[in-house]
Amino acid sequence: MDTTRGNLFEALPPTGAEEAIDHLLSRPGTRIERIVSRGHRSPDGFWYDQPEDEWVCLLIGCATLYFEGGESLVLAAGDWLVIPAHVRHRVIATSDPAIWLAVFVDHDASGRGGR
Repeated sequence: MDTTRGNLFEALPPTGAEEAIDHLLSRPGTRIERIVSRGHRSPDGFWYDQPEDEWVCLLIGCATLYFEGGESLVLAAGDWLVIPAHVRHRVIATSDPAIWLAVFVDHDASGRGGR
């Protein structure tokens, strides 16, 4: 049996200038990442505007997201949400560490069609 395995809470990268992103699985239309934040925030004026839907769960820590239009969302460990494609958002605060599990789904690439 050919398997790949790991532990989301082990081998955490040291603090750096950027969040650490580990690509755990990638298939047509789907990508799963572990993201480790250590007090990181989006640079001033930067917005995420992703072409895929993103399901994200904060596994450890706390974080605050800000959405274009003025809504802020505070997340604690265990909180998850779905951010639809092209919903502009920023990370305005994270704890050290904050560990995220993110699943990106591109409907066009997965053969399910657009919205």
